Amino acid sequence: MDNATITAIFSVMKTDHDIIIAGGGLNGPTLALALAQSGFEVAIIDAAPARARGNEGFDGRAYALAIASQKLLRGLGLWDTLAPQAQPMMDVKASDGAPGEGVSPLFLHFDSRELDQSPVGFMLEDRYLSRALSDAMANHAQITVIPDTKVIAQDPQPGHVSVTLDDERTLCARVLIGADGRRSGVAQRAGISREGWDYGQTALVAAIAHEAPHNGIAHQLFMPTGPLAILPLTGNRSSIVWSETRQNATAISALDDADFLGILRPRFGDFLGQIELAGPRFSYPLSLTLARDYAAPRIALIGDAAHGVHPIAGQGLNLGLRDVAALAQVLVDARRRGEDIGAFDVLERYQSWRRFDATTLALGMDTVNRLFSNHNPLLKLGRRLGMGAVQSAPALRRGFMRQAAGLSGPLPRLLKGERL
Repeated sequence: MDNATITAIFSVMKTDHDIIIAGGGLNGPTLALALAQSGFEVAIIDAAPARARGNEGFDGRAYALAIASQKLLRGLGLWDTLAPQAQPMMDVKASDGAPGEGVSPLFLHFDSRELDQSPVGFMLEDRYLSRALSDAMANHAQITVIPDTKVIAQDPQPGHVSVTLDDERTLCARVLIGADGRRSGVAQRAGISREGWDYGQTALVAAIAHEAPHNGIAHQLFMPTGPLAILPLTGNRSSIVWSETRQNATAISALDDADFLGILRPRFGDFLGQIELAGPRFSYPLSLTLARDYAAPRIALIGDAAHGVHPIAGQGLNLGLRDVAALAQVLVDARRRGEDIGAFDVLERYQSWRRFDATTLALGMDTVNRLFSNHNPLLKLGRRLGMGAVQSAPALRRGFMRQAAGLSGPLPRLLKGERL
């Protein structure tokens, strides 16, 4: 055996971890658990301080978990912990709206009874999901969490990728996963370009307490300046995601709580009785950003690092968890076949599986936002007729529901509730 061959073998074998994940939000830890439970040694590089995620207070973030996402969390052993804090969504109702109209007139209704499984999804606050992920990682011997640290450089080589941290440490792994958000440093350093645009909208987010029970019904109101989602939380509370023009949102954000509610009430309506704030208010600028590639030599992107989308259908986290399930399956299956898990042809399988689906859904949400966020009476009539046609066609409506629930297409095993 010559020296070049020995060096090549050594470069493949000498790694600190099988996989390094940059990003400690939700998708990165979920992937870490899926991989560690399948025998991989995983390191998470998290820019947040230790135990900073999953604090007790509501921080404005809550997620509409699709049924497939719930199955993934159950398969990873997390759902029994999360279930008491999860609010089942039994129905989704969509309406055109305007200040003073509230939730009528209704033009689309997704009823959980039409699916072969119920409910249509679950609402879950970030603080509970983040805490469950953090606790699970802390209790898993094959996961190393490095908090309050960032990846500042990466160097893919035959057999491994070298990663430099901002504390001057260098780690080696077979694969580096970018789960580091819309401005992914992993993607930038890999030379992966992005395309997208700013919506000129800001999401105003808050928890609202109300007199009447929501009965597990989620409402999507399409206002002329942007959609307003009213999403059921546990108890007599709902999360609102209220998209407004940037100018309007800036003015509304500057109001005190009483005046904020004064602007919200005519849009929210009185179908849940009196409303009041049940926590602090938050705002997030809205944009679309899509990575041109999800894979490069020794590199893969998941979640917002691959696709940052409009929150109009609540699919952001679900898209990320679909990435997690697909990438975990690709890596596990490659290792079982004796392949190099970081080889580009392996990671390209993940890209081929996910990029079309994620891009199609992202652009679909973009189209819906543009179609519904306007005053044009002809478009308003056209969208009511179009949505009315969907409402009156049970097979088509069930197809939309299965897509939203994450139950259509070639599903990774984790999204079917199966083990890797």
